[in-house]
Amino acid sequence: MAIVLAAIEVTIVSTAMPTIVKELGDFHLMSWVFAIYLLTNAISTPIYGKLADLFGRKKIFIIGIILFLMGSSLCGIAQTMGQLIFFRAIQGIGAGAVFPVSLTIIGDIFEIEERAKMQGFISMVWFIAGVTGPLAGGLIVEWLSWRWIFYINIPFGIFSIFLISLFLHEQFEKKKHHIDYWGALTFTVGMTSLLYTFILGGENTSWVSPVNIGLFINAFLFLSIFLIIEMKSSEPMLPLNLFKIPVVVIPNLATFFLCIALIGLNVYQPMWVQEVLGYKATGSGIALIPMSVGWTLGAFFCGKLLIKLGIRNTTSMGAGFVFGGCSLLATMSFTTSAWFLFFSMLLIGLGFGLSLTSFGIVIQSSVEWNLRGSATALFTFIQSFGQTVGITLLGILLNFTINNNTSDNLNRNLIASGLHNIFIALSIITVLGLFITLWIPKHELTPDSEHNNQKNFT
Repeated sequence: MAIVLAAIEVTIVSTAMPTIVKELGDFHLMSWVFAIYLLTNAISTPIYGKLADLFGRKKIFIIGIILFLMGSSLCGIAQTMGQLIFFRAIQGIGAGAVFPVSLTIIGDIFEIEERAKMQGFISMVWFIAGVTGPLAGGLIVEWLSWRWIFYINIPFGIFSIFLISLFLHEQFEKKKHHIDYWGALTFTVGMTSLLYTFILGGENTSWVSPVNIGLFINAFLFLSIFLIIEMKSSEPMLPLNLFKIPVVVIPNLATFFLCIALIGLNVYQPMWVQEVLGYKATGSGIALIPMSVGWTLGAFFCGKLLIKLGIRNTTSMGAGFVFGGCSLLATMSFTTSAWFLFFSMLLIGLGFGLSLTSFGIVIQSSVEWNLRGSATALFTFIQSFGQTVGITLLGILLNFTINNNTSDNLNRNLIASGLHNIFIALSIITVLGLFITLWIPKHELTPDSEHNNQKNFT
């Protein structure tokens, strides 16, 4: 239920934004309704992960849901675009707990094969949300009001709290903990500065403008202080010993590159379908369905493959499928058939389902219970960070192609040329991800290997 809450949020708000802008005005601030949510979500994720390790999953999960519902309620009564953006920031802070803590709970309760199936189910939820979110948003705006796209979260959130309170029983040792306030503060300031610069993407200001240079310097200083604090803290917000575990570091590094490709495919593949192949907006949305189907299938099968083939073989197979699918997309032309496109996206989705799901399972299985929340949150944060960096770099590449055109007309050939460069770049990026997976330590996972890391949950 909580995953549904997080999954449907972005798509349902996207549908309502034209109506919101008409009522509240300030069209130039529209992108920040999305950007601030993603920013606060990403920044708060590692903090929640550590708090879940210190105080238990159940308590932190409920706190996150409550903050999310508070933000949703406030968004529903917003009277200006500025208020909506501020309230969306609160909503994003709460959402930072939903996905990583949910995955951590799954890691605590289920063993490898069952965990993979559950993550396959989560992938299916995201797929259903991607399809039904825009439709639900349109119906709500048409028959009720755009404010109800936020109010509708309240019954879902309350039901989630009820279910987690009733059915999740964790045996947690209560003791006094040191809370790394300064670490959380310096991480928040440093990463906010860094991500804010990437979100701007050089569109509003030059990359070498005083504002951007100042943001980069601020990010460097605060993140440096953060590292010093973490090295000295008795209970650091982000345990640096995670970076000494190869089976944590290498999958996260591969995830960063694969998530650059993921955001590129989600943004630019529909553009190719609509602007180059000439399909309507509905057709461009349908073209993403094979990737969701493949992702779900890959997630369902990865648990058995991890046990049978081992970590390195399973993850490299998945990354190889993503690379193969992106390479096929790089060969597309004006006459590319829909079946070729669907096959390529199905192959890519299968690869993501095998690789990213396997990465999450392997990372959770490689740490003790008291580090699992932090490790899962780090993995989730890397995904968000990779997509933020990716959308910026790929946007620069596309703009470079278009801006170097001598004609003032943004025609079909020019768009095709720019997108073709994007797909080539995605092929290069995914082969880097594939290469990194080959460095994952070669050892097998078995259900018995997890028992030492499990806590008793019911």
